[in-house]
Order: sequence, then structure tokens, then C-alpha cells
Amino acid sequence: MKINNIGRVGMNPYNKQLEKMEKVANTSKKDKIEISTEALELQKGNPIEAQRQKIVEELKDKVKSGEYEIEPAKVAEKMYSFWNDKF
Repeated sequence: MKINNIGRVGMNPYNKQLEKMEKVANTSKKDKIEISTEALELQKGNPIEAQRQKIVEELKDKVKSGEYEIEPAKVAEKMYSFWNDKF
């Protein structure tokens, strides 16, 4: 006895899956990034940080040009007070 699939002649069982995958591939979604207002404020920077950066740049320039002078008495005093306050 021979049994024929009358309703399924020429039908590939994987066609439905392939069609679904093609639909998903055709409907490409674009990525979207939203930055909160707090994050934007942090990105702008702190005015104190900007002022500090300016002072650091001025000191770097003085050191490079040789204008920066080290005062040994002040350095020794700071070191002495640092180590005496620790112990």
C-alpha cells in the first residue's frame, strides 16, 4: 500500500522558519542611546576641577622653563609636621 501526502506536495518544512528569519532581518531596528541630565552635568565638568587644571598647567610651565623654585625649609617643615602628626 502506498501513502501519499496529498496536502504537502512540494512543501519544505523549514520554509516557515526561513520566512520568519527573513522578516526579522528585514525589520532592522536602530540602536538608541539616551543620556540622563545628571550624566550630562557630569560630562561638563566641575569648575573647581577646571581651575585646578589651570594651576597645574601653570606649574608645569614654570618647571619646564626653570622659573619654579623649591624652598627647602618649607619642604622640611611640611615633612616634619606630616610624620609627627602620624605618630
